[in-house]
Amino acid sequence: MPVAPLRVVCCGLGLLVAALAGCRAPPPVSAQPGRASSACTPPPVAGPLFLRGSMTTWTPREDLAFRYVCNAYLLNVALHGRHEFRVTDARFGGELNFGVAAGERGELRLGETRTLRNAARGGGGNLVFDFDGAYTLRLDFADAAAPRLTIGPPSFDDPDAAPVDDAVARSLRFDSRDHADKTPFGAVTAGGTIAFGLHAARGIDAATLVIERRRLEGPQEVLAYDEVARVPLAREATADGEVWRGAWRFDEIGVYGYYFLVGIGGRRYVYQNNAAPIPWTRELGANGLGAVAPLPTDAARIRRFRQTVYRADFRVPDWARDIVYYYIFPERFRNGDPNNDPRPGPGTFHDRSVEVHTHWLERPWRPHSGDGSDDLAGNDFFGGDLDGISAKLGEIRALGANTLYLTPIFRAVSNHKYDTADYRNVDPHFGGNAAFARLVRAAHARGMRLVLDTSLNHTGSDSIYFDRYAKYPGLGAFKGGHIQPDSPYASWYRFDPTAREPERQYRGWAGAADLPELDKSAPSFRAFAYGAPDAVMKLWLYRGADGWRMDVAPWVPDDFWREWRAAVKGHRPDALAIAEVQFEAAKFFLGDEFDSTMNYVFRNAVQAYAAGADARASYAALELMRETYPPPAFYALMNLLSTHDSPRALYEFGYRDAHADPATIALAKRRLRLAVLFQMIFPGAPTVYYGDEVGMTGGEDPDNRGPYPWPDLGGRPDRALREQFRRLIALRHRHAVLRHGSIDAPLQLDQHLIVLLRRDGATSAITATNNDIAPHEVTLSLPRALADATFVDALGGTRVRARDATVRFTVPAQFGVVLIRR
Repeated sequence: MPVAPLRVVCCGLGLLVAALAGCRAPPPVSAQPGRASSACTPPPVAGPLFLRGSMTTWTPREDLAFRYVCNAYLLNVALHGRHEFRVTDARFGGELNFGVAAGERGELRLGETRTLRNAARGGGGNLVFDFDGAYTLRLDFADAAAPRLTIGPPSFDDPDAAPVDDAVARSLRFDSRDHADKTPFGAVTAGGTIAFGLHAARGIDAATLVIERRRLEGPQEVLAYDEVARVPLAREATADGEVWRGAWRFDEIGVYGYYFLVGIGGRRYVYQNNAAPIPWTRELGANGLGAVAPLPTDAARIRRFRQTVYRADFRVPDWARDIVYYYIFPERFRNGDPNNDPRPGPGTFHDRSVEVHTHWLERPWRPHSGDGSDDLAGNDFFGGDLDGISAKLGEIRALGANTLYLTPIFRAVSNHKYDTADYRNVDPHFGGNAAFARLVRAAHARGMRLVLDTSLNHTGSDSIYFDRYAKYPGLGAFKGGHIQPDSPYASWYRFDPTAREPERQYRGWAGAADLPELDKSAPSFRAFAYGAPDAVMKLWLYRGADGWRMDVAPWVPDDFWREWRAAVKGHRPDALAIAEVQFEAAKFFLGDEFDSTMNYVFRNAVQAYAAGADARASYAALELMRETYPPPAFYALMNLLSTHDSPRALYEFGYRDAHADPATIALAKRRLRLAVLFQMIFPGAPTVYYGDEVGMTGGEDPDNRGPYPWPDLGGRPDRALREQFRRLIALRHRHAVLRHGSIDAPLQLDQHLIVLLRRDGATSAITATNNDIAPHEVTLSLPRALADATFVDALGGTRVRARDATVRFTVPAQFGVVLIRR
């Protein structure tokens, strides 16, 4: 929402909040960095602006949102290291994307004022600054077309950042995961009532629980809360203070936010969520223990605790919690039939040609890199196909995987196949529909399932539906580069006939002209995709697929996914529905859209932990998911370490290329072993990206999509590493408690250790991981039921006996223990 200038009379929290907060004077103009100014003006931009860059992995994040004060946008930061960044709005590839002009140096100096250029209007580069502590950024829109940015010493006195000096206010305490503060725990079904208790020392005048409904739209482009209720809390005296209690019945599904408004001695405070960052997520806060602050002048600055309310009939296929995925980019896995390999020639890639590698172990080609390839992306081929996968199913099954996830296999001109040309047929270079039938039969014969991938957000421009290059029979919507109103696919796209250039007559997803975006509201497209009896989703389930992973799910409207789920589940109730979502994904797990997601939050948190980050910070994101994701989804999450859209785990752990020294490689592989162990002992579906198990590394696309190092083709797979993967996967299969067992807050969580208790019927497991370079001794207090239990370490065979509800053991460096008690 627009940020109101501070010269307004009262803040926009509603009449009651305004009354609680009173009116605040704007900070003096002299508090603004850069230069003094005279008249105040309304905000020139309708919506928040963000500092967005390497410090946030290019995610807009609420703690780095500028604040409009009088006539400039101001932001206080505390950052370290060299960062690239831009100033943008919240939209993905939005209209406001300020950097430097093309060819201009991006480096900024302290105190320097730099004129910015809007890259959304063509070209431009990133800004760069070497941060070393606290700074104030000032963005001046004196010239709306060319705002100016200054980075200076701290100078903005943010009225909402004042410290809390009242002892009673500092005593406020609420922990959303403590049963004394909130019951029941976690996500609840619609119609459920939740009881809340806010603890404090004596001296509170009044306390109110504010409940709101979250609106999160697109790839976090809209983040807003709409008020649902205000619940006055009742005081209850305790031996050492007081508890303010209240309850609310949540009748409708949704993701809600809540916080507490508190009056103490005529001053007003908010008790809100903590400020923990969640990987790739705009909204701050990991739930759990919150924080008190002065009531801010803008409601958007309040950090809400989050509460998920889902359908009582939400069901996820029973087989999902037992999955171990093997995740394959088919073009780079194995060439099973050289006769179907792509051949260069005019028009084989749009109006240009494909490129073909002559040696299987070559590095994927990168445009403009000097590697001798052309200037196109996604057009170099190695020859991988479905028969190659079928030929290696025995090895995949022996590793322990029981479910294949394949990136798109439908006809398309690129090597990644997200530019679909024909949804109803497998690409001929992958072997066509017959090869798919062979793969399904072979996989199912081995007890393996198969999950397919496609995008219903966009097609390829070189497709039977769009046909920009006039290659296909029939009438595509943009056949030959011209809008075709009579095409049966015309309503699937949105065209602008007033634009002169063909690329501007339609919208390419993320600005990519070869990926024309679909109009998801078009009835004929919805019927084609999922509604008709022979719709694409149903067709491939009938042909043997067991589920779907849906590309760029946040870009597709929620009502589309609701209809989609009803159609897919109506056709086959045990089909698995997976969303590609990079951020916190609770909104997709209300029982009306998806069963699971590609769990990038898990990826980022576990990678950070395995690389040595503080376990308490890393685990906070996992605790948020445990609390806000409904259990059916939480136990089915696709827990990743590597993907085809992000650098491989070994790369992130320091093994960057073949020139890395042996010590660096060994360290990276120890970190990977720890991360894989954590995958196998945590709820959700562990996912092995092809080649990780034999030591493949690689940075951003295309290096993360290299060819598998088959020994018969000259490769040198790390067989010892593969055996470690196999043993850890077998551990998970052998002990159902690791797949199905309950999980509560950690028994111990410190800088290096994560110790968890899992229970499944009569079986219990204590898992402990250690990211330190030295072993750690652990002493735990156990529940009474385990007071004298004997445990066996499933990794090493050591027996550990509890005495008087206390157990002691050693957790090895950069690894862990898995203590099983039956």
